[in-house]
Amino acid sequence: MKIAIISDIHDNIPNLTKVLTYCRENKIEKIICCGDLASLETLDFLNDNFQGEIFFVFGNMDDDYLKNYPFENNQYKQTQTFKDFGEAEIEKNPEKPVGHGASKIAFVHKPEPAEKLCLTGKYNFVFHGHTHKPWTEIINNCTLLNPGNVANQIYPPTFAVWKVEENKFDLIKINELK
Repeated sequence: MKIAIISDIHDNIPNLTKVLTYCRENKIEKIICCGDLASLETLDFLNDNFQGEIFFVFGNMDDDYLKNYPFENNQYKQTQTFKDFGEAEIEKNPEKPVGHGASKIAFVHKPEPAEKLCLTGKYNFVFHGHTHKPWTEIINNCTLLNPGNVANQIYPPTFAVWKVEENKFDLIKINELK
């Protein structure tokens, strides 16, 4: 299974389109968004153009636009929404029973809470955004990863692809995509 990890879209639909085209062409099954979509329209675009499951945690730029939207049971179309942080268990091999070879993950927008989540010892991976800078480090045997930003602000636009069975991450440079 492959999962795309994105963050800080800031309503940049042309770059999000490139990300979603990549996802379709490379059989990405899920997307984890670490915040700052910035509008309900961008969330709609994401849902309308990606067929798999989406996990979305609110970022600081989502406060005004999305946090007050009445999401029913934290669900919007195929997107699970999380106010502060999200967590999930991702099976490395979907053919095995749940819990066998699963990775426990958490995702949040800002780096400070992400580091605290790593320090709990509960997670294998914690993803975050906010700084727009792609980054990875190991904290307390937990991989902390920032996929960069889709918006093309401050740093060139990037996102990450997690090859779950291999526990391998690739950084995708959006400006190199068609």
